[in-house]
This record gives sequence, structure tokens and C-alpha cells, in this order.
Amino acid sequence: MDAHSRGADEIDPADQWVLNPHTGNYELRLDSSTGSARAAGQPQGSPRGRGRDPQGQQQGHGQQHGGGHDAAPRRDVPSQRSRRSGADNTPRGGSSRGDSAAAQAGRRRRSAKKGNKKALKITGGVVGFVLVAGSVGAWALYNHFDSNLQSVDVSGGSGGFKKDQAINILVIGTDKRTGDGNSGYGDKDSPGHADTTLLFHVAKDRTNATVLSIPRDLKTRIPDCPTKQEDKTEKVIPGSTFERFNTSLGQSGRDPGCTMRTVKEITGLTVDHFMMVDFNAVKSLTTAVGGVDVCVAKDVDDKKSHLKLSKGNHTIQGEQALAFVRTRGAFGTGSDLSRIQTQQQFLGAMLRKMKSSETLTDVGKLYDLADAATKALTVDSGIAGLGKLRSLAEEVAKVDPKNITFTTLPVDDNPAEPVKAKATVVINQPKADALFSILQSDTSLTEVKKKEKAEKQDQQQALLKGDKAAAEDVRVNVYNGSGKGGAAQETLSWLQVEKGARLATNGGNSPEPDIAKTTLTYGENQADQARALAAMMKLPGSALKPTGQQAGDREPMKLTLGKDFSGPGNPLGAPAKAPEGIQQANAATSVCAQ
Repeated sequence: MDAHSRGADEIDPADQWVLNPHTGNYELRLDSSTGSARAAGQPQGSPRGRGRDPQGQQQGHGQQHGGGHDAAPRRDVPSQRSRRSGADNTPRGGSSRGDSAAAQAGRRRRSAKKGNKKALKITGGVVGFVLVAGSVGAWALYNHFDSNLQSVDVSGGSGGFKKDQAINILVIGTDKRTGDGNSGYGDKDSPGHADTTLLFHVAKDRTNATVLSIPRDLKTRIPDCPTKQEDKTEKVIPGSTFERFNTSLGQSGRDPGCTMRTVKEITGLTVDHFMMVDFNAVKSLTTAVGGVDVCVAKDVDDKKSHLKLSKGNHTIQGEQALAFVRTRGAFGTGSDLSRIQTQQQFLGAMLRKMKSSETLTDVGKLYDLADAATKALTVDSGIAGLGKLRSLAEEVAKVDPKNITFTTLPVDDNPAEPVKAKATVVINQPKADALFSILQSDTSLTEVKKKEKAEKQDQQQALLKGDKAAAEDVRVNVYNGSGKGGAAQETLSWLQVEKGARLATNGGNSPEPDIAKTTLTYGENQADQARALAAMMKLPGSALKPTGQQAGDREPMKLTLGKDFSGPGNPLGAPAKAPEGIQQANAATSVCAQ
């Protein structure tokens, strides 16, 4: 009988991977009579290796264990997938009697090595940049990590990420004081602010990602914010016209949904999910991976953050890591903008450490990391379960760190403040608009797959070549998905009056609001009309979407205006690259803080 059709009295093989106190090896025991052999206190399926006992203490060769026998050095437990695949052809009760002990031990070593690599899949960074991909090990661990997560039900957002679309995750680091040892940090008796905020944009094709840092001292408009109360009712928190961005969280009863709405107000991008952490995340996560490698270009002795490092390379964790990401006076101009760049360098280093073979092949370290990450995270209800969070993490994990670019929202000093103060900043709108356009159009700040990209562009441009229909023969229905009121009617009037396309009609609002890119959908027998309309509207080849089928005699084409639409006849599309002066850092590159 297989594992899916067991009788009521049978025991799951995953629960029978037990420690033999005589040998120190884990063995698969499938008959229930051997259940008493499980090491006392050992969690079922726990992957804690590295010579730890069930309470996490270091175990030596001479330490007594179980029934008074000397325990041999302990081997890591293979993952559940490795265990089951190894048991598929094994008779109940263990391996074939004809097998030698050496052969069994060899199989155990190979299984453990394979299990080490697959026991837990982790990706991300720190300060919420961590996405826990979950466990492919025992259900006991799965349930343990799942119970660590905290969630908040918020209004707003996209309703959840989609695997065939770009993903926007808002990562929020709050200065709320929680836990032991944090009395010197943050705002005492405050619900916390959005102290560190990053918008993590993952491209639709998963080849690249852009991480946009938003300064906490940015003065901006905070919109009205519906928040869900404990009694299931909804309360609207009034917005404000010109307030610090960090007050979008915690202040006046605002929840993370308010920060999500504020980010959309600023960037035009709808946030799919949020992830929030406090000071403890930096300390616990860096400790879990055994420290993060950083470099400083000079000796540092910052009295405020208590960061003290000599010039050169260091591996930091715990309190020292927290001091590194908190310091303002140690690097750059001593401003919050300089601190943002230091944090970006740290996040890149953390990401490299977490995705290194040193971490991914160490089951005990992965357990500690997954435990610390899930305890640190507060997420929206859309990814509140570990299974949902794992699905999201699997999408993010497809991006190579070398194609992750950090950047900062372009800002200027607030002109309304005295020059010496420089306490707040305002958006540099021309530069910011160009950057937002790049993100909205899903354009990478990293050069990815240049050859494939060039070939695709050639194919798109070929759609524009050929005969064009007369303007009076162009049939098109115009839909508004741009989020700009009246855009469809404006375009219709322009086409009819200015261009002579009298057969154009107004389709109203698009069924899907907030479309990123303008598209023209048409049948194969309408290609000449599509080329004519593209010439009128200055549409790029990428906007043309042939259906591959024949359209009806009087069937109109479908023009859907997206967020990249700025007016009829204006060229569409984002800049080919970021404008001059936009700060950038690559997640795969180590840079010395200075």
C-alpha cells in the first residue's frame, strides 16, 4: 500500500525517520512498533543538523544521548522528498536484508547530500527583502514556519500577484520598538513609521528586477485611506496634502495599506503585496546566515549608531549589522539619502549570502534562516499562508542577482525649508517621471539578453512595414485603460476631426483598469488598417497585437489606451534608459561604503 492509501493504523513514513542512538545515523523505520526508537524531544522531520541535540545545544562525541550510549557524530536528516523517493522500492521494515551496512550508509550519505540542497528554498534580502520560499521537508516544520507569520488585512492593492504579469512588492521597515534589546532604537511609545521603504518591481518575464527606495523624509500627498477595523468595519483615515512620507504608516491609525496607496499615488504603480519588519529582522537574519560581508573605505566610529569598524572588509551580524544599516553620520553626506545607499549595499550583500552555496547546502543554517525570516515578517492577508508566500518567492527567485538594480527616487531639497535645515525633500518631477515610465512599461535598468531583445524589436518593427489603408477605411473601437478620465473620447475626437478616421468609435472604459501599455489588437486582414492607425497615433511596433485570425467584414480593431498614453499623436513608451543622474547600484556587485 502506498503513502496515499494507508490504513488508519499505519504511520506516515515521514514521521518514521528516526535517530539510531547506537550509530548516530538517521534510519527510515516503517513499522509502528519501532516508533519508540525516535530520539526523545526530536521534532518529527526536523532538519537541524550540524551536531545539535533536540534543544539546539552542541553535541560532542562523548555526550550521553538516549539510553546511555555514546552518540556518534550526527548526520543531517534528508528532506522528505529524498526520504520518500528512497523508500519507493524498499520493503516495509527497512532495506533488503541482503544489503551490506556499508551500502546502506553510502545511500544515506548520498540521500543526505541531496536533501541538504533541497530541504528549504530561501530567497530574498533583509528588512523584509526576505521572501521565504517555504519547506519541502516535513509537515511539522511547515506548520511551525506557517504559525510564525503575522498578517494584516488591508484595503487597496491589486488583489494579488499573477504569474504571467509583473509583480510589485512593497517592503517596509518600521522603527517601532519591539523585542528585547531595542530600547535605544526608534520612537518610544509610537506605533512606528515607514522608516525604510522599498518598492520591489519584478519584470513580467522574470529576467530582471528594480528596487526603488523611497526616502522617509519625502514631503508628499498622502491619500485618504480606508482601514479595516477589528470589528470588521472599515474606517477612512483622512489624507493630507503635504506630509512626510514616513507618516503613511502607524500615524493617525494608518495601516500598511495606506503606505501602499501613497506609493501608488507617487509612482503610478499598483502594489500587489506588502512585507513589513522591525529592527529585530536585521539582527536575527544576519545571525542566522552567520554574518554578512561588507566593506568600508575608511575607519568608522559613529557615536550615534555605535558602529565601529576599521577600514577594509568585515563580516557583521546582530547588533553590529543593525548599527551598519542605521548609521547616517558614518558615510556619504550624513543624510538619509546616504543611509539609503548604504542600506542598498547591505541588501545586495545579504542577498548574495543567502543565495550562496554556503547557505543553501547547510540544512541547519536554512532552518535558522527560515525560522528567523518567518518570525520577522508581517504580510498582507493575500500571502498570509506559507504556501502562498512560497509561490511568490518562487517567482522572485527566478531573477538572477546580477539583474537586480537598486535605485532611489529622484529628489531635491525642500525649497520651503531654510538651506541649513535640509530636513525634508521633494520629488524631482522630470527625473522621477522618466523613472516611473520605465517601471510602468516594465523596462529593465539592467541590460538583459541584449541579442534576444534586439531580435524581438526587429520582429515588432516588421509589423509596421507594408501598405496602409486610407484613413476613412480605418475601423477602430477606442477603450480607456489609462486611468485618465476622458482619454477615449479625446482620442476619438482627434481621430475623426484631425485624421479623418470617421469610422472610429468610443468603447468606453476598458474592462481591466490601469493598463500599463497601450495596445492595438487586430485581425490578419486588418493589417493595413493597423499600420495606418499606428502611423497616426505614433504607436511602436510593440503595441501591435495581431490575433492570427480573420476579422469580420465590419468588425473594428481594438485600441486600448494604457498608462503610457499622454495624448493622441504623442509617442508612446518609456525612455530606453534611466535619465542622467539617477542613482543605481547592482545587487551582485560589492561596493565599499564611504
